[in-house]
Formats: sequence, structure tokens, C-alpha cells
Amino acid sequence: MLTAGIDLAAEDTNTAVAWIRWTGTTAVLEELVIGADDDELLRAASTADKVGIDCPLGWPAPFVEFIVAHHRGEMVTPTDLIGRDWRRTLAWRHTDLVTREVTGRNPLSVAADRIAHTAMRCAGLLARLAAAGQPVDRSGCGTVIEVYPAASLRHWELPNQRYKGRRNNGALNDLMDQLMAATPWLQLGEFESACRHSDHAVDAVVAALPARAAAIGHATRPGPAELASAVTEGWIALPTAPLTDLVTASATD
Repeated sequence: MLTAGIDLAAEDTNTAVAWIRWTGTTAVLEELVIGADDDELLRAASTADKVGIDCPLGWPAPFVEFIVAHHRGEMVTPTDLIGRDWRRTLAWRHTDLVTREVTGRNPLSVAADRIAHTAMRCAGLLARLAAAGQPVDRSGCGTVIEVYPAASLRHWELPNQRYKGRRNNGALNDLMDQLMAATPWLQLGEFESACRHSDHAVDAVVAALPARAAAIGHATRPGPAELASAVTEGWIALPTAPLTDLVTASATD
């Protein structure tokens, strides 16, 4: 099995993609690209069995309805909620609320944070994939899934905060040390140095791990009551098993 992880940013410079080959007993980082353009990302999505993208795949349905109504001059002021409580209903997707409940972490709001710029790029990539005949399912049932590296790291009891940016290179290397200790079967090879110097590279590698978890049925999926929102808003696939299961379990997809 080949999985890919994409640490997506609005611009190529801070975008990274990693390809991991799974043999059943080992996982080998076959390729790592830092500064990946759209063509590199589309290549990952077209060649890998499962691709984890660290970016929202959609917007909250209430937010979309609000924007459309406002644009058309048909906005009706709510009477049951006001102020911050009302804005929160627009800012968070259902999967964001589920993720917060499960992990205690708040994902960035695609409706009210700068990650929206990245989500715009992601929407364009998904459209190109669909136009090329690649099945695109934002609920995670297709090749592409939405992942949240920090939440995955937290589930695996690894450092998951304050390792980004040059000032935090020491914390990044601590994360790398603990990740490698927890995954002796993960072979980074010539790319280990790049991971120790770039949090984008690390996030891309980590994004490929829940992609593997999802492919073998060890990640969260939307239930029947959640599927409708997940298809339009996206769904964050959170790992549900230990890291060791990634190499010992058999694929179910």
C-alpha cells in the first residue's frame, strides 16, 4: 500500500507532500517534496491508495447559507441566538465539534481563520481531481481524506504543540526523536534531516499515517446521522488505534 500525506498551505513554499510505502512489517518514506506545487499534489492524489490532506475539505453548511443569503440581500437576523453564540454556529463544521469533543483540541475555523486561504487552494485541487475522473468524497470514503496531524499526534501521545517555526526547532527535534522511538518500523532514510529542519515535512509524514489508519479501518468515519454534513463539509479522520497497528493490521478498504 502507498499512502501520501499533504501538509497544505496557500502557497507552494510552505506545502509539503510525503509518500510512504507499507509492506506489512515496515513503512518506508519513499519521497518527500517541500515546496510542492499543484502538479506534485495531484500526482500524490493520483498515485497513492490513500491521501491525507491537512486542510478542511469544505465549509460549514450554516456559514455557506449565511453568506449566500447575505449576498442576495435575503439575510434574516436570528432571534434565538445572538452575538458570539450565533457566530459560533457559523464558524465550526460538525466534524470540528466532534474532533474537539474527542481530542480536546479546536481545529482552525475554515470560516473565520486564515486557513480559509488554504481551503480555497484545496477546493481547486479537488475540482481538478474530479475533472480528471478521480472520485472525490469529502466524507473520507474515497482516496482523499481530511486529517489533523496535531490531533493524531495527541492520540498517539506524542508532542503535538509548539513545534512549528524556526524558533521551535528544538521542540521539532524532540518530536522527531519520540516519533522515531515509537515507530522503529518507519524508515525515513535520506529524508530524516529534512524532517528535522522543516515542520512542514514532519506534518506531511504524519498526515500519511492516519491515511494508512483510514485505509485499514482504524480511523473515525461519519455515522449515518453525520454522513450528510460530512459529504459537503468534510470529515476529519482521527486514528482510533495505536501506531503499531499501522504495520500489523490488514487493509479493509
